[in-house]
Amino acid sequence: MTDKNATLVPEQGWHCLHLFYHVEYGQWQLLSREEQNSAKTNLATLVQEARAMDSTQLLTLSVVTPKADLGFMLITPDLQTANKIEKQLSLSFGADVLTPVYSYLSLTEESEYITTEEEYVATLDPETKREPAKQEEALNTFRERMKHYRQERVYPTLPDWPVVCFYNMSKRRGEQRNWYALPYDERRKLMKGHATVGRQYAGKVKQLITGSTGLDDAEWGVTLFARDTFQIKAIVYEMRFDPVSAEYADFGEFFIGIQLPLDELFRRLQL
Repeated sequence: MTDKNATLVPEQGWHCLHLFYHVEYGQWQLLSREEQNSAKTNLATLVQEARAMDSTQLLTLSVVTPKADLGFMLITPDLQTANKIEKQLSLSFGADVLTPVYSYLSLTEESEYITTEEEYVATLDPETKREPAKQEEALNTFRERMKHYRQERVYPTLPDWPVVCFYNMSKRRGEQRNWYALPYDERRKLMKGHATVGRQYAGKVKQLITGSTGLDDAEWGVTLFARDTFQIKAIVYEMRFDPVSAEYADFGEFFIGIQLPLDELFRRLQL
C-alpha cells in the first residue's frame, strides 16, 4: 500500500512557492490584544521552524501596492513540506485573517541552453587549443564556473537583498510567433543573446528562474533580487527589447516586495 505521507522530492531541483495575502484588518481588530500577540508569535514560530528545516528557505515580504499586504517565498525539496507550510502560513493568524490573493508553484531548474564543454573549447584561441596543458587549465576553470552556475540555478541560496520582484512568463505559441516551433539551435542562439543582457547586471540584480510547466498557469516564474528598484526596472526594460522577450514572451502580473524581519514586518503591516 502506498504511503501517502511519503516524501515527494523531485529527481532534480527544489520546489518554489510564492504566496501573497491580504490582511483582513476588520477580522484582525475583532481579536483581543492577547489573541493578536498569540497570532504573531504563532507566525514567528512557523517561520523559525521552517527555516530550521534541511534545505528549506522562507522569505517574509511586505508587498508594495495594495495588490497584497504580505508575501512569502518558500524553497524546499519535499512537496509534502511545501504543502504543510503553506497551509500553516495561511492559518497562522487564525481563521479569516489572511486571504490568499495570488500563489505560484514552480521548480528550480537548469537551463536547457547551457554551454557545453565542446562549445566552450570552440571559443578558445588557437594557441590555447594547441597546448594540452593550457586547454585543460581553461577547461577546469570553465567546469568550476558551470558547477557554480548549476548550484545557483538548481539548489540556490536566496540573497537577503531588500527588493524582491516576482512575475510569471510564458513563450508564445501564436500564429505569427511560436517559440516551440523554432529549431533548437535557433532558440539556443536567441537565449544566449538574452543571457548576455542579464550578465550586464551582475552584482546589481540576482535572478532565479524556476520552471512551472505542468505545475501552474504559466511556464516559468521569475524572481529578481536587487538593492533598489531602479535596477529591477532597468533590467526588465532592457530585456523587453531583446527578441526573446519582444517577439516571444508573455508576462504575468508583477509583485514587488521588501524583505523584512518579522518584527519590522508586523509594524509595517500595523499588526
